[in-house]
Amino acid sequence: MMVQKKSAYNVAIVGATGAVGQTFLDILSERNFPINELKLLASSRSAGKKMEYNGKEYTIEELTHNSFEGVDIALFSAGASRSKEFAPSAVKAGAIVVDNSSAFRMDKDVPLVVPEVNPEDVQKNNGIIANPNCTTIIMLVPLKPLHDYGKIKRVVVSSYQSASGAGAAATMELINQAKAWSKGEKLEVSAFAHQLLFNVIPHIDAFTENGYTKEEMKMFNETRKMLHSDEIKVSATCVRVPVLTAHSESVFIETEKKITPEKARELLQNAPGVKLYDNPDEKVYPMPLLASGQDLCYVGRIREDIAYENGLSFFVSGDQLRKGAATNAVQIAELLIK
Repeated sequence: MMVQKKSAYNVAIVGATGAVGQTFLDILSERNFPINELKLLASSRSAGKKMEYNGKEYTIEELTHNSFEGVDIALFSAGASRSKEFAPSAVKAGAIVVDNSSAFRMDKDVPLVVPEVNPEDVQKNNGIIANPNCTTIIMLVPLKPLHDYGKIKRVVVSSYQSASGAGAAATMELINQAKAWSKGEKLEVSAFAHQLLFNVIPHIDAFTENGYTKEEMKMFNETRKMLHSDEIKVSATCVRVPVLTAHSESVFIETEKKITPEKARELLQNAPGVKLYDNPDEKVYPMPLLASGQDLCYVGRIREDIAYENGLSFFVSGDQLRKGAATNAVQIAELLIK
């Protein structure tokens, strides 16, 4: 399914009051997405509240199965259970759903899309397109041009994921821990399994039977699906760090065809979605502070891996609320209207 060509489109945002939902509004405005009518949908407890978009005030409506009449594109950011319940109603009403949750990512009939990686898969949708996990997106944007040139056989990645990736309450917990520490007060812990301030936690999402977490297995499964290869081996260790916004990742790849650091820089220099930021001698390398608020994935510390033949290592930072979620979803919507 594709969206019928129009000068402007009716758009619904499901989960409009959440962090990603609010970022949807920022991205739609920044990218001048052609909106005719905008519907902001959320739970009953948020219904009736007001939000602003491009200087106009909108009233949040309660999400129901009848919310999608006349909607062309529905951007979902309300969690997997809500997506499973309400996305089929949106499709039935004639909308195409771009879903930010994990609900449909591994469904064989639902394309999983990063526009810089596999834009052609958008056309295979039956009304629902899945937005990948944020850590996978940030890794795959620089991996794609390298894979096209040298064919990746193996990926080993360790993530450094910010507090905001766990939601607004988690972000405030880190901020409040810093305030409490500065006053000599007790640090409260509830959003994470352990204190995050002055600490790192090698635990994101639930552990599975093989010892990897669900977050780590998302990187394994989603990479294979989007690069259309069941041969790529992906081993991930996902870690929460005391950073407010933007995820970073240390990535090692082994390729069939050798990619020198010089060739990698050449491939990444003009790659879509990438900002090559690689001059360690001048202390120029990716950091979450740089990537925060940006849509590009900063890539640097590119070097030949000395442990493996045909090995390459690099570091990448990206804003998980923007490119890792809202921006990627809006880019998918842009593909639909093209």
